[in-house]
Amino acid sequence: MILPIAVYGHPVLRQVAKAVGPEYPNLQQFIKDLWATMYRTDGIGLAAPQVAKSIRMFVIDLDVFKDDYPELKGFKKVFINPQIEFPGSKKVKLSEGCLSLPGIHKKVKRPDRIRIHYQDEAFNNITEEYSGFAARVIQHEYDHLEGKLFIDELNWLTKAMLKRQLLNLQNGKVNADYRTLSV
Repeated sequence: MILPIAVYGHPVLRQVAKAVGPEYPNLQQFIKDLWATMYRTDGIGLAAPQVAKSIRMFVIDLDVFKDDYPELKGFKKVFINPQIEFPGSKKVKLSEGCLSLPGIHKKVKRPDRIRIHYQDEAFNNITEEYSGFAARVIQHEYDHLEGKLFIDELNWLTKAMLKRQLLNLQNGKVNADYRTLSV
């Protein structure tokens, strides 16, 4: 099932998501719905809070970037109950967008390397390290679980310039080619 995307202003996007266990009702179907919704919206990642479920889970498929980043070939993962560590101090600034902030793209500075502890869809414990583009996308989706959006990383002047766009989103004036869920 394709789920509506919660847009800026929806309170679920500012909540810290709760851990989830294998007993979560219809978990496997929910994971399938996350994938279906992500693909329908042309996303490369989607966190549960973006579909109004405040649970610690996100999906990412970066295989589409395999020509530019060969290390991303076959990268398709479910991250449940993740925790991130930042072993490096180097930060890189790149443009980001978000399904919950349609039409907004800005450069964001993020650590270039991460270590992530998570569970897969079978609740196996996994620890992996990522760098570059994969690390950026994982951090972006992880932020949703912490009640953060990429615009929170912007300086005050850039945020001020976005004020009208953000108010429009908050007031339900959304221009997206997918179903949305406003306040």
